[in-house]
Amino acid sequence: MAAVASFDIPASYYRDSVQVTLAPTPSLEGEVKADVCVIGGGVTGCSTALHLAEKGYAVVLLEAGDIGYGASGRSGGQILPGLGTDISTIEGVLGLSRARDIWEMSREAVRLTASLVERHDIPCDLQWGYLHAAVKARQVGELRGFQSDLEDRYGYAALDWLEGESLREHVYTDVYPGALYDAEGGHLHPLNYTLGLARAAQRAGATLYERSAALHIERDDPARVDTARGSVTADFVVVAGNAYLGGLVPELDGRIMPAANYMIATEPLSETQAAQVLPQNDALSDANFVLDYYRLSGDRRLIYGGEVSYNGREPRRLQERMEAKIARLFPILSDVDIAYRWGGDVAITFNRAPDFGRLTGNLYYAQGYSGHGMALAGLAGQLLADAIAGQAERFDVFAAMPHRRFPGGRWLRTPLLVLATNFYKLRDRL
Repeated sequence: MAAVASFDIPASYYRDSVQVTLAPTPSLEGEVKADVCVIGGGVTGCSTALHLAEKGYAVVLLEAGDIGYGASGRSGGQILPGLGTDISTIEGVLGLSRARDIWEMSREAVRLTASLVERHDIPCDLQWGYLHAAVKARQVGELRGFQSDLEDRYGYAALDWLEGESLREHVYTDVYPGALYDAEGGHLHPLNYTLGLARAAQRAGATLYERSAALHIERDDPARVDTARGSVTADFVVVAGNAYLGGLVPELDGRIMPAANYMIATEPLSETQAAQVLPQNDALSDANFVLDYYRLSGDRRLIYGGEVSYNGREPRRLQERMEAKIARLFPILSDVDIAYRWGGDVAITFNRAPDFGRLTGNLYYAQGYSGHGMALAGLAGQLLADAIAGQAERFDVFAAMPHRRFPGGRWLRTPLLVLATNFYKLRDRL
């Protein structure tokens, strides 16, 4: 049985700039029945609830804390084609044809995000343009090879190589030797987007309960999900808790690991300062394994993320290190104050590919986006809804990807992962 969890959305720029109000979302009291019980109020869960409700299903969603409490409400807000792993990882296991299918569905995930924002009038500052930047010379060759491979093998010709003045037109710094520009990528306010999906799900007929942690799943037909003061009986259950499951589904333990990322947001920049940071209002991430990423908010704050922790403790001198990175990239920001600092867990898989599947005939799950879920989680919700409705072919393309547990068991997998990550951090510096 999982431990009781009930959390407020942590202090962050996102929490203080919420523009979406939900209909009442009380804690679950007593017994209710539904066609589908969705566990988790992030993008995956809210998208699943929305797409099922639009198909006419009676849906109950349970969230342990507040809607958007987890990574969905704290992330960098980048919406990008692709996965948390290189597409070659998928190709090596499933073959080129299936890898092409998954690549195209990742592009569809971005288009779906834009469609949901427009169709449900979600005020989330959606902007287009994304840069994947080389930090050192060897990464230039790696990124150019990636560009060539995507075009030749996957038919993706949307990437443009930028360097010199053409790159400075997008990011006003001389630090990067080059970058891939992707017009199909973009960024948004992740908490407003998640709340917008939840609001749309409510309007479509789904019932949302906050402060209602799922404590136990009785795997019968129908299934029953127990909370502290109630239960949901449903024909289907969707597990969408990702890094915040807390042992609810033992089979999924060890298949994902929580990795804490950290972010800061500056005070609002002047128009002159913003024009000397990201003149085209693109999002950017660098090509390191332990990467940094940033973008401008709707009110021109620089939102900068990076670093990683597997032990739940914030790294030492975190803000000082981030401020130094920002000053190196953009000297004009050397004296800009930091207004917010926050962190949160994402769920990573051993191969960094998303983990979708069924545990029984009526228990589905989607997890492990490995830092690349802002768009893909929305598509996961649509695919889960389709699978429950009897159209599982596209869901099964993702579910065919095999996943292994992190080595080391309960006690050693975190130290082993830290050791491996330290190796890649060292490689990033070379």
